[in-house]
Amino acid sequence: MTRIRWISIATTVVSALVLSAVVTAPAYAGPLFSDTFDDGNANGWSRSGGSWSVVTDGSPAFRQSSTGANARALAGTTSWTDYTVSARVRPIAFGATNRTVGIAARARSSSEYYALVLTGGGAAQLQRVAGGSATVLATAAVAGGTGTWRTLSLTVRGSALTGSVDGAAVVRATDATFASGRIALLASYASASFDDVAVDTETPDPGPTTPTTPPPPGQCRVAGAPAGFATVNAWGQNGTTGGAGGPTVAVDTAAELLTAIATSGPLTICVSGTITLPAGMYDVTSDKSIVGVGATAGITGGGLNIGLPVSEVTTPPADAVHNVIIQNLSFRGASDDSINVQMFSHHVWIDHNDLADGYDGLIDIKRGSSYVTVSWNHTHDHTKNMLLGHDDGNGAQDTGRLKVTYHHNWFDATPQRNPRVRYGEPVHVYNNYYFYNTDTGVACQASAGCVVEGNYFENVEEPVTNTYAGPAGRCVARSNVFVGESGAPDCSGTVQEPSTYYSYTLDDPASVKAIVTAGAGVSS
Repeated sequence: MTRIRWISIATTVVSALVLSAVVTAPAYAGPLFSDTFDDGNANGWSRSGGSWSVVTDGSPAFRQSSTGANARALAGTTSWTDYTVSARVRPIAFGATNRTVGIAARARSSSEYYALVLTGGGAAQLQRVAGGSATVLATAAVAGGTGTWRTLSLTVRGSALTGSVDGAAVVRATDATFASGRIALLASYASASFDDVAVDTETPDPGPTTPTTPPPPGQCRVAGAPAGFATVNAWGQNGTTGGAGGPTVAVDTAAELLTAIATSGPLTICVSGTITLPAGMYDVTSDKSIVGVGATAGITGGGLNIGLPVSEVTTPPADAVHNVIIQNLSFRGASDDSINVQMFSHHVWIDHNDLADGYDGLIDIKRGSSYVTVSWNHTHDHTKNMLLGHDDGNGAQDTGRLKVTYHHNWFDATPQRNPRVRYGEPVHVYNNYYFYNTDTGVACQASAGCVVEGNYFENVEEPVTNTYAGPAGRCVARSNVFVGESGAPDCSGTVQEPSTYYSYTLDDPASVKAIVTAGAGVSS
């Protein structure tokens, strides 16, 4: 079971009773429920469909024997939120290869829950079942089949879902449909035996568990302070402080990281080593600092999503994700975006990271997000670098928003989207070093307004343009350096001045190349 290591916090240890029947969820961390069926009955379980009974299958077990029904047995209380449900499961017969047996968490009813199931076709699936209809969130091939006992565990922490088979995490996803609910045993047109059911939570309340070895002193704290739009007092947030004021946790596994970023409240998350995430985007909640420890910390395989699920609302919601810092991490091999900011998320600072070799964008900001600073990052070995505003037709969400500052970044042979801007105003691009961007540097279009100043462009064919593709934008280019085979800026129109929102000081543009190459990216 995942154990996050909490650092520099007072610890309160409270024990809980392990019961052999349904109990009310306690207000503290610990076991919630267990049933081994050794008492010969299944009291406390409510059944829906199928034919359930306690039998002897090596030891007493709870069996569903019909292959002609969608059968569920539920236990627990609907107030349970963050926990792990586990059980030994032995599939006996599947009605077809797409039929399933498994366990469920956060069951609101017999037709609404999250499930970890084994299929007759030899897969483990993480599912969201709503209205009786299953949506597969993640899947993985697993060995075994009928007649073999497997231990299944499903962990739900915030919007992070993790499914394990025989102690190994095999499927992960993020989903916020169900916040709480009971547990269930599932046999959809299949027969199976279930034993050793347990529900446990290690969510610390009122204090975290005993700390383990922290990172070296000084290596896990946010370095410096943001400049630009992340400092502005707006939308109920004064500046960007991330997890300041909250506890600090150390993580070095995917399960630990996903649990930490889904935790409510301020938290500083110290990432050690390279963490491999399964393919997908993983939600970061408000008030988080995600900080790499040393020069080797990073994330590969998956990406970080800062924002609510996509919708067509045009007014920032009160629960928009906000106050997030991502610093000193290397991102490689993301299956989608490396970092995505969306749905009116605000006060985000993305600083001193090294990003390359992703699938889509390295840093994309869209759908009305605002008050973001992207600073001191080194991006390379990637084509579609940074997008600001995802679509020419999204003016309803984006107009008057997408206020973003890009400064002291090293756009290192990234052909396009450095950034590509739609609708945002003002977008402030200053003191960045552009090297060999073969398509465009800054592309400002679709009614956007960009101020591009004090940058160093080296061998950039089209450094700044407001006529790149699609509807035109507006841009002001001033005090930039163009060397090598760089072209001239193609700019027109007037733009709001960033200085109406915040004060800033430009470095000498002639010195920007040396300053940025010496300081951008991760540090030791």
